Amino acid sequence: MSRLGVFLLSLLWLLQAQAQPTLQASVDRTRLQAGETLELTLESQDVTQFGKPDLRDLEGDFEVRGTRQLNSLHTLDGETRASTRWIITLLPRRSGSLRIPELQLGHSQSQAIELQVLQADASRPESAAKVFIEATLDRQDVYVQAQAVLTLRIYHSVPLYDDSSLSPLQLDNAKVEPLGESRTYEKEIDGVRHGVIETRYAIYPQQSGSLDIPTLTFTATAADSGEQPAGTPRVGRQVQVSSLPLHLGVRPVPSAWPASEPWLPARSLSLEEHWNPEPSSQPTQIGDSLTRSITLRAEGLSSTQLPQLPATEIHGLRRYPDQPLLRNEINERGMIANREEREALVPTHSGDLALPALDVTWWNTREDHLEHSSLPARTLTVQDNPALSGETPVSDTRSGTALLWPWQLATVLLALTTVLGFALWWRARSQPAILRAAQNGPSPRTLLDDLKRACQANDPQATRQALDAWARQQPETLAEMAARFVPLSDALDGLNGALYSESGQYWQGDELWRAIGTIPPAEQILLPSGETGSLPPLYPK
Repeated sequence: MSRLGVFLLSLLWLLQAQAQPTLQASVDRTRLQAGETLELTLESQDVTQFGKPDLRDLEGDFEVRGTRQLNSLHTLDGETRASTRWIITLLPRRSGSLRIPELQLGHSQSQAIELQVLQADASRPESAAKVFIEATLDRQDVYVQAQAVLTLRIYHSVPLYDDSSLSPLQLDNAKVEPLGESRTYEKEIDGVRHGVIETRYAIYPQQSGSLDIPTLTFTATAADSGEQPAGTPRVGRQVQVSSLPLHLGVRPVPSAWPASEPWLPARSLSLEEHWNPEPSSQPTQIGDSLTRSITLRAEGLSSTQLPQLPATEIHGLRRYPDQPLLRNEINERGMIANREEREALVPTHSGDLALPALDVTWWNTREDHLEHSSLPARTLTVQDNPALSGETPVSDTRSGTALLWPWQLATVLLALTTVLGFALWWRARSQPAILRAAQNGPSPRTLLDDLKRACQANDPQATRQALDAWARQQPETLAEMAARFVPLSDALDGLNGALYSESGQYWQGDELWRAIGTIPPAEQILLPSGETGSLPPLYPK
């Protein structure tokens, strides 16, 4: 019975694996006008499947204009995989909401795709011209610094050579961002098939009033319709068409906008927060490094328009920020801006650390009103770290009664060691001079040279190793030197920041090297009677 059960489970797993869809479907756009063509791409990575996808379910709402098949090989994680793509040109038979149904290839089935086919524009120029251009704006007026999308479509019912050009879009008091590369498709107008070259721009007016968009000129060479002998120069005629000028109204910042906030008009805006590691998944101790990532995402803006987010300045929490990451995405409605800010947070005290809520004020251009997007406040619970000492809990700091016994104990120990050291020195004066033992390991001078080279190379890892090696041969510990010399303490904070965060490459070692060279002596060191002169300078010129 056990063997039969294993066999049945294996058979069930095999059937489920075969039933999983390995045929992926995608389209070049989901919104188009009646008479325009679109491209449907079907991709399969199942090498056991042969033949072509069954396209009969498309015939009800679409006309299949052509099919191309592409075979390719690609390597992923050292594994070579084969894939087959079918690119199918479709012409919708009607306007409205259409659905590309699930298509079958062997045991695989693709997912369905929803389309929106708009009615043809009745104000389109006469299609009698074999080449004409059309310019449209997605809206007639926008707020200052908000996005307006300009779309240029060049229609041609005759073949064009590849020497076509479009005059650049140059506007005063406005920023212009191209929305990706130009795309091509076909559209049927009055029974005549036209090729379409579509180019889009995002426009951000910088001044209220009226923005005039000038005419844009398209120049190309139209191929002669007659037959041309092979090897002869191409024959054609140059065509040049221009778009109509457009006017865009630009509204000023509304009076309801708070004057203290940076102006931020967008269609939508969101804030996201990610932690690594997640504080709630494991205990957080003093000295642990937490990476906090905050992403600001706004539709209808470019990434350069997004403001800097407030810094996490909390007592008991050191902050080491990285450079912000800016990027833009493009969709059917224009541009989506992304700004990601990452910072390393290192707790220095135990207790509950309260992180305040993060709020961004913005103007909803789609619904025309003021909005706020925010991240809720949260509390970090930090525990004592047994590997560290001398940390003061946040609760004690808040109460204003700092614990004194660690300092009192340190003072008593320092006094005892001072008395003991004086007694040993007094005893050593009565002892005969002896030869110095041969030094094992690198000399202090060599260690100092290593530290200097690491600082001048701005290498935080090598500097930390050289600093520890040098400090081990000093009469004081590194912590004691930093406690009595503030410039060294500040320089060590900068070095630790470079080691904790991901931006160590921006650390400069000049400040640490200057601090090392100016450390005042802790006490006067007397030489044995057999040696004359003073100690050589720590950093000879």
